[in-house]
Amino acid sequence: MPSFQTRLKITGLRPGYAPESVMDTAVEVLGTRHHVESHQLQISGGVPQLNLRFLVEATEDSGEDQQARESAAMMRDAVERVALTGTLSVLRRSRGKWLPV
Repeated sequence: MPSFQTRLKITGLRPGYAPESVMDTAVEVLGTRHHVESHQLQISGGVPQLNLRFLVEATEDSGEDQQARESAAMMRDAVERVALTGTLSVLRRSRGKWLPV
């Protein structure tokens, strides 16, 4: 199964939500469509960033890429209910490298 990664910058927290609710929401929503391999919070350029790796059911490349983009957008929509977000990136693992989708 192809491996993808989504990176989502977090620029703030909405009132009434705990910081851990951001990652919990991201993992829960992405997990409804795909197996989430790993998740972590990193600081990139001084801005928190969620990094989630997930697997997409193997079909053909363009369809897999489309599924990954749609799932990442769905995850971002859910996270925006608890946090303010910035840049969203979707990458695909290919020959040991992460390449933009």
